[in-house]
Amino acid sequence: MNTTPPWMTPELEGFRDAVRRFVNAEIVPHQDAWKKQQHVDRSLWNKAGEMGMLLADIPDTYGGSGGTFAHQCVVFEELSYAGDTAFGLHVHAIVAHYLLNQGTEAQKQKYLPKLASGEMIAAIAMTEPGAGSDLKGVRTTALKDGDAYVLNGSKTFISNGYLADLILVVAKTEPEAGAKGVSLMLLETRNCEGFRVGRILEKLGQKGQDTCELFFDNVRMPLDSVLGGVEGKGFIQLMTELPYERTIIGVAGVASIERALQLTVEHTRERKAFGQPLIEMQNTRFVLAEIKTEATVARTFIDRCIVDMMEGRMDAVLASMAKYWISDLQCAVVDKCLQLFGGYGYMLEYPIAQMYADARVQRIYGGANEIMKEIISRSL
Repeated sequence: MNTTPPWMTPELEGFRDAVRRFVNAEIVPHQDAWKKQQHVDRSLWNKAGEMGMLLADIPDTYGGSGGTFAHQCVVFEELSYAGDTAFGLHVHAIVAHYLLNQGTEAQKQKYLPKLASGEMIAAIAMTEPGAGSDLKGVRTTALKDGDAYVLNGSKTFISNGYLADLILVVAKTEPEAGAKGVSLMLLETRNCEGFRVGRILEKLGQKGQDTCELFFDNVRMPLDSVLGGVEGKGFIQLMTELPYERTIIGVAGVASIERALQLTVEHTRERKAFGQPLIEMQNTRFVLAEIKTEATVARTFIDRCIVDMMEGRMDAVLASMAKYWISDLQCAVVDKCLQLFGGYGYMLEYPIAQMYADARVQRIYGGANEIMKEIISRSL
């Protein structure tokens, strides 16, 4: 975009330059290989940790980079501008914020420095074969047995599931108590008896992201594995932290919209039909004018959301608006852009085709958009 976001500073511009150089050197050249193996190389996490990208907005007292939400947004934007959907940094950062805001001091000290360095990779396990956006319907249990919790159940569609060393598991510690019986459990996966990673799932898009099934068969966990140290707080913790996740989905979505517009303008200037560049045709110009307007409105909206997040004003309703409206718009814009590429737009060697496949899940994960509308409607 031509305008500078209100949250941008010279220091952030320098950080953006460093992130962009890292992405171009360490991520872009490997995207095809990661799609084939269905996960990024573990070494990427270590390199990103050294660079300070992993927990950019976590205080340095816990090993983070000590920046603001804007720093983390710069990382998400640069990944989107590069067309990356393989590096599961978004989920990693989300788990870090659960720890920062909901964990005990001991849990923060134990895990956040390792997440910041890339020594540990994080995932969050919410969805089950029979429970997606309705988290009250989870069937995975973590029941006390002497000096341990015993975890049983399964999860599916878990991003970072193949590589994860630390998984935040949504489980019922009191199955008969409904939402009040839900707890978030911190599971360390290394040498964990009874824990099994299933197959890496074959997806429509985001093929380089290791999205897996997870299985828990009488997994014994220490009593201090409950996030925050108190049972039954899981549902409240989820409702408190989900706005962060939904806002960053919006951040990535706007950056993707901006990238799609740029790629399409470049293509229509170069591609000729009936003896003239496509951009000289009125229909092309009008479609691009619509997209430019939509991208500008979306940028203005997400910039306001970023500032609200930085200043502690972001709430569940506004985050739901950002998540649903921007992800819907992202899919619509990429579809219109693909149409202007013609047959080339359907070829995966063209980035717009990959963007089309990658965008669709934005309307599903982080809470389906129908759930976002339900949350918004309750505020009326």
